[in-house]
Amino acid sequence: MSSENRQFRDRIYEQFARIGKAISSSKRIELLDLLCQGPRHVEALAKAANLSVANASQHLQALRAARLLDAEKMGVQVMYRLSDPSVAGFLRNLRLLAEDRLAEVDQTLHTFLRDRGAFEPVGHEELLKRVQSGDVTVLDVRPAEEYCAGHLPKALSVPLEELEARMAEFPKDREIVAYCRGPYCVLAIEAAERLRARGFSAFRLDLGITDWQARGLDIEIGETTP
Repeated sequence: MSSENRQFRDRIYEQFARIGKAISSSKRIELLDLLCQGPRHVEALAKAANLSVANASQHLQALRAARLLDAEKMGVQVMYRLSDPSVAGFLRNLRLLAEDRLAEVDQTLHTFLRDRGAFEPVGHEELLKRVQSGDVTVLDVRPAEEYCAGHLPKALSVPLEELEARMAEFPKDREIVAYCRGPYCVLAIEAAERLRARGFSAFRLDLGITDWQARGLDIEIGETTP
């Protein structure tokens, strides 16, 4: 191989490696996952990821340097968003690869669910049937801004912190399916547990918005449902 060809290949793979370096931190992957739900400012991301604002900013800047994120100054706050929808697809494929190749992913999830006495999720095919038949109430228990950025059709926005105060709104003769950000988000698990403790027939959906869209299913965008 000529020196020129070798230099070309080295430079190309070095650029590819920039993406790998950018996501080499578990917290950066978590921040990307949060931003798959919609744009967020630094302070909100830091709180959701249990980071200091300074630490979150450093991680976000590293992701931006790899062109995975865009940032916009809005007053005194900096708003971050995915630079392209393909970033969400990349993160989902990374998750699926880890699930397929690393047994520890499945072991960790099942241990967590077993220790909490949690129940099996509802698959999206079954949820579709129940939604289309009108026999189930679908709750989006993510923060309201994530709901507005994109949600399942007919889903009601009931952020987890509002759930207890709003339980009187839900008829007990209908099953409830709660969903959040995906299979490793605990908001839907907590919501279903609380609902069951109050006598509701409640389940969780283990798909997030990116999983829903990857299956060619429509989402809705807009204000919180009353």
